Amino acid sequence: MSLYPRRHPWRRSPDPAPGSPPGPPTPAAPGADCPVPQDRASVVEAVVYRDGHRVAEPDSLAETYRRLRAYPDGMAWIGLHRPTAEELLSLAAEFDLHELAVEDALEAHQRPKLERYGDTLFVVLRAARYLDAQEEVDFGELHVFLGKDFLITVRHSAAPDLSAVRRRMEETPELLALGPEAVLYAILDAVVDGYAPVVAGVQNDIDEIETEVFGGDPAVSRRIYELAREMVEFQRATSPLLGMLQGLMAGFTKYGIDEELQSHLRDVADHVTHTSERVDGFRQALADILTVNATLVTQQQNAEMRALAEAGFEQNEEIKKISSWAAILFAPTLVGTVYGMNFDHMPELHWVGGYPFAIALMAVVCTSLYVVFKRRDWL
Repeated sequence: MSLYPRRHPWRRSPDPAPGSPPGPPTPAAPGADCPVPQDRASVVEAVVYRDGHRVAEPDSLAETYRRLRAYPDGMAWIGLHRPTAEELLSLAAEFDLHELAVEDALEAHQRPKLERYGDTLFVVLRAARYLDAQEEVDFGELHVFLGKDFLITVRHSAAPDLSAVRRRMEETPELLALGPEAVLYAILDAVVDGYAPVVAGVQNDIDEIETEVFGGDPAVSRRIYELAREMVEFQRATSPLLGMLQGLMAGFTKYGIDEELQSHLRDVADHVTHTSERVDGFRQALADILTVNATLVTQQQNAEMRALAEAGFEQNEEIKKISSWAAILFAPTLVGTVYGMNFDHMPELHWVGGYPFAIALMAVVCTSLYVVFKRRDWL
């Protein structure tokens, strides 16, 4: 049983009699279609499948519409990369996509979510990949429109690699024959599996950061901060997935989707739970490392300040000694300078004891200064 009822019966030809070739497509209602763009620059691949096998590889969106109408029991899988507004409006007119979902797919920068618009599901996923050269996490965005006989993917970045998903599905036609729901499962599985190398890369980064922290690398704080920001973004990509998968599983159960497909979806949910737990652990570990690093930096700064203070204290002691001896030596210089002025009216110049008096005065002043400085520990 399919999850979605048939869309726009007037757009499809009636089912042909058994054994007869498919009839010509029924024309669309006048004025219903938007002009169909012919440029395939944004169309990565458009294929029509029937019973899990390729039956048509159209060269344009218009041809895809015509070939799908020729196979009422077929399914179109259209992959787009950064499509234009004209292309999305053409798809919206053909498959009756909701304008809000089309607007989200065109503008991008959406949070992961699962929304139902009538008979169509709209899914937003955030893929991630680890760049070894830059040692950073690159996030991509994927929008999926899902109906009874079509699946449209809109990518705005290099990740995820949906060509691998398409190869996997075509190699298992029995799974592809289950319809768009099976393709959605394969896309979810690919996105979630893509988180595993990111988790491994981040774990390696955290190990390196711990070594750098205790090694005293001054640039490690910036690396911790940048990785913590990436983990916040990673958590935003993974946290909503569990609720989305639970909603999908509830819908699959309600509409009687293949039990094997439901089991696969539960396995994806288990992987999401494991990834979310690892991301939470990374955030806590980075917070702890940042605290330890701040403590070590503070200790290092305190040690440097203490060393500077000790150096300053030693300099002050040396300055005290120099200043003390300078003052002691200044006293005899002052006395000698006064008595060397050779004025006529200086009574001490004609004293018999003038010289011994000057020497004694110098000695007394120097001794007094020495005693004073010694008591103050300047000498």
